[in-house]
Amino acid sequence: MPKYVIEREIPGAGTLTAAQLHAISQTSCGVLRSMGSEIQWLQSYVTPDKIYCVYIAPNAEMVLEHAQKGGFPANRVSEVKTMIDPTSAEG
Repeated sequence: MPKYVIEREIPGAGTLTAAQLHAISQTSCGVLRSMGSEIQWLQSYVTPDKIYCVYIAPNAEMVLEHAQKGGFPANRVSEVKTMIDPTSAEG
């Protein structure tokens, strides 16, 4: 199933408290439960003014639906075509 990186522009994201991040996570998980097992949230990276989320979903439309239902921005949704890491330099 395709993997997507979602760029969410959230000014001040890096200063969100643990309680605020907890609440955002709970909202996201609640929406995911209501949407079924086809879409999964893997992880997110919080930077000073953006949150980058990694999801598995059958299509980008489902990722956008999740964002809309949760009230989250989804400024850019990009399908991951392949992954590389330091081991890619071997062999």
